[in-house]
Amino acid sequence: MTTALTADEIERYARHIVLPEVGGAGQQKLKQARVLVTGAGGLGAPVLEYLAAAGVGTLGVIDDDTVSLSNLQRQVIHGTDTIGMLKTQSAKAAIARINPNISVETHTSRLTVENAPALVAKYDIVVDGSDNFETRYVVADACASQGKPLVHAAVGRFDGSVTVLKPFENGGDGKPNPSYRDLFPEAPPPGLVPSCAEAGVLGALTGVVGTLQAMEAIKLITGIGEPLVGRLLLYDALAARFETIRYKRR
Repeated sequence: MTTALTADEIERYARHIVLPEVGGAGQQKLKQARVLVTGAGGLGAPVLEYLAAAGVGTLGVIDDDTVSLSNLQRQVIHGTDTIGMLKTQSAKAAIARINPNISVETHTSRLTVENAPALVAKYDIVVDGSDNFETRYVVADACASQGKPLVHAAVGRFDGSVTVLKPFENGGDGKPNPSYRDLFPEAPPPGLVPSCAEAGVLGALTGVVGTLQAMEAIKLITGIGEPLVGRLLLYDALAARFETIRYKRR
């Protein structure tokens, strides 16, 4: 893919390009970037929409599920007309409507210990929108082994969290950055954390948290700001409160 911006792209991304922190150079970095999004659900939907709108050149989407009616209250990349369609294909069609300049690579399968390292290696950054601890550990371990930044998030009924993981690099103190397993050494016992279907989740919450993930990915690509490395951003929707806690390598 050529990194030069076309006249159409210059107009499309004008509000980015006018930002001194981004500019034409930053927009070209976005165009060159390859980002893998695991899951095209509640978190993956806003991530994919905003990264597509931002001009991330190649988006990979991995999901093995199909769109159901109960998804639509939060998975806004899908619509009533795509019920029954593979989520990867529904997301690809939506991205084409948002920004036809984006290349979409679909992976209609479940992410496993066996296939994750090779898949992750093909991308610059991974954004995790999975909804279970098993997949989160698989994604985090693959990103750590392949040296790829991971934007992780999780949501509960009315709360969410976001962090950025780069355990293959050292922090400003010269010590290795923490990993996902430093944050969560072990998965909780089965049944302790209820699923979204069991406990419910407010649809707009996934939009807030997923958009924060997209913002962190854009920061990583363009090199602006301070990514959430070693920091866990917590959001309490009912109290309208954000808090940040620091964590370190164990």
